[in-house]
Amino acid sequence: MTEEIIIAGFGGQGVLSMGKILAYSGIMQDQEVSWMPAYGPEMRGGTANVTVIISDDRINSPVLNAYDTAIILNQQSMDKFEETVKPGGLLLYDPNGISHHPTRKDINIYQVEAAAEASRLKSGKTFNMVVLGAYLKLHPIVEYDNVIKGLKKSLPERYHHLIPMNEIAIKSGMEIVKEIHKL
Repeated sequence: MTEEIIIAGFGGQGVLSMGKILAYSGIMQDQEVSWMPAYGPEMRGGTANVTVIISDDRINSPVLNAYDTAIILNQQSMDKFEETVKPGGLLLYDPNGISHHPTRKDINIYQVEAAAEASRLKSGKTFNMVVLGAYLKLHPIVEYDNVIKGLKKSLPERYHHLIPMNEIAIKSGMEIVKEIHKL
């Protein structure tokens, strides 16, 4: 099994940390992992993306032009990465701020209203964990216990008191993900 993922959105949405948590989760399962971030000089507010590869086999290159999964969190990323999803792949997106929704018919498309859910949970910082939960519901490539271990590993210890809230957000994302188009 090899899963090649692009996570893309604005800096400050937790794009890179979501990728890091997935990568650590794969490590906890003794899988081969690649985590390659890319972001503009603006950081917060600019665009950011991260490529994550989780595999049972050795990873030849972290550089990809096509992905099994695209997790899209803003319109610029939708414009850039919708076409890079391999036929039969998965596109998961938050509709907040998306004006041109995905139109492809050769991929599976799901939506998670993560911004609204994070607001409902009264914790905007859990936005990325709602998205991660939705993804893991659709593609449980890492075990839930390893996701929590990955969360602990990626968060500085001074923020470990936030882990229970992040767990609630992950489970919430698993519950609210919606199918838009399925092959």
